[in-house]
Amino acid sequence: MKVSNEYLRFIMQKLDPLGYVTSRAMFGGYGIFHEGLMFALIADDVLYFKVNESSRTMYEQAGSKPFPHGISYWEVPAELLEEDTRLHEWANISIGIARQLSLKKAGRAKRKRD
Repeated sequence: MKVSNEYLRFIMQKLDPLGYVTSRAMFGGYGIFHEGLMFALIADDVLYFKVNESSRTMYEQAGSKPFPHGISYWEVPAELLEEDTRLHEWANISIGIARQLSLKKAGRAKRKRD
C-alpha cells in the first residue's frame, strides 16, 4: 500500500480548501482527517472516501470499487480529481459521515458509563 510523496502532496493540495485537513501514515498508506476525524485514506496512490449505505450508491454508479480490505471506504472516481467543486462536495459528504459515526460512538460510550 505504498503512497508516493507526489500523490500525497497532490491530494492534500486538492483538499486544502476544506480547511483543517491533515494526513497521518497508517498501515503503509495514509489516513486523511478533517478536524481530527478520518474521512478518507490513500493506498497505492488511490484516494478513497468514507461511505455509508446512502452514499455508496454514488460510488457504484460512478463505477468505483471498494477499498480491498473490507472497510467502508470507496475509490474516488478519477474525474473528480480534476473537478475541485465536485471533489469537495463528495469530500464533505464523507466528512459528514465520519462526524455522524463519531457522534454515535460517543453516545454509546456515554450510555455504557451511565
